[in-house]
Formats: sequence, C-alpha cells, structure tokens
Amino acid sequence: MAVGLTPFRHRRTRLLSRASLIALWLLTTVVSVVELQGQSRALLAAAHTPDAWIAPLILAGAGLDLTLGLALWRWHRRWVYLSAGLAMLGMTLVGTLLLPDLWLDPLGRLSKNLPIAALLLILHEDAPA
Repeated sequence: MAVGLTPFRHRRTRLLSRASLIALWLLTTVVSVVELQGQSRALLAAAHTPDAWIAPLILAGAGLDLTLGLALWRWHRRWVYLSAGLAMLGMTLVGTLLLPDLWLDPLGRLSKNLPIAALLLILHEDAPA
C-alpha cells in the first residue's frame, strides 16, 4: 500500500485512541459536577441562561458525558463513535451559538473538538458495524 493509505489497524494505537477519548469524557463528567457552582455555572450564566436551568443543564451534560465515556469503554462499534461525534457536534454548535468567544479561548474550549472529530472519524471507520 502507498504511504498514507495504510489502514488504521494497529491495536495499540486504537486502544490508546479509545482510552484518550474515554478519559476525556469521563473526566469531563467529573469536572462538570465538581465545578457545578464554579466554572460550569459561570459559563452558562455568561450565556444568559436562566438560573433555574443551570444546574439541570450541567447535570444533563455530565450524564451525557458519562454515558458516552462508558459506551466508548464498553464497545468498539460504529454507532458509539457516531453517537459521540453527534453529541460533540451538538455541544459545539450550542457553545458556538451561546458563547462564540469560546473559539478564541487559548486553552481551546471549542477548537479542541476538531481533532476529537478527526479521531472519532478514524475510529468509526476502523470499527465493526
């Protein structure tokens, strides 16, 4: 095969890729809950979210993150990567609509989703149906 066309089949690379995404979603779950009254609340407040909605929205997001992290841990299937990609895309769109300045964040609050999307696509293509 030509350089650059080698299938993404290397087991250790796939495992490391999956592990990094699992850690991302599980750590995001923990951080969202730990920062329920801190940074998480401040972000939603900056987006003029009604105060009564803030905690439920954060907890719902943390629940989604937990579900995705556990699904990635449990299954190497296309539907898992597609679900994670759609959730990430949805969260990115909401973040962009509510706080477009997050794209300018030096720590990459939204821009980090671009390599995550690429990694999800690679894993999706490698996974069995």
